[in-house]
Amino acid sequence: MTKQIIITVVAAIALMSCKSEAKTPEVAETMIETKVEVNKIETTQDYQVGSQIPNELVCMVNNAYMGKPQMPVPVNGKTYYGCCQMCVGQLNDDETARMGKDLFTGKSVDKTEAYIVLMDKDGRVDYFESKENYINYIKES
Repeated sequence: MTKQIIITVVAAIALMSCKSEAKTPEVAETMIETKVEVNKIETTQDYQVGSQIPNELVCMVNNAYMGKPQMPVPVNGKTYYGCCQMCVGQLNDDETARMGKDLFTGKSVDKTEAYIVLMDKDGRVDYFESKENYINYIKES
């Protein structure tokens, strides 16, 4: 009889501890699922070649549309974006990584202030001083 009581108590304690441990992963999974849903909402926009692309969806070192928010890189009061730690370092250390060339005028343009356009289906982007410069570039191409 005493043996059965001890086994029952040990089993009850084991079950209780399993239940309390099981709650933590469920909460974590729910948080991950919620985070994924937020990212889906942020990236559901389907950009076509010729579309203006928001800064935060561009790796400004690779000059590529990435389809999801990139790592913000604050430099001199402006926010650039990179896809990895190497890009973050380059944006911090190399001013030329923070500048693009307007294809219409040939002038340098700060990537945070540029009109960014998806140029091909592979994700290449280019930077223009304004929407008007992009339209003029298209007309002359």
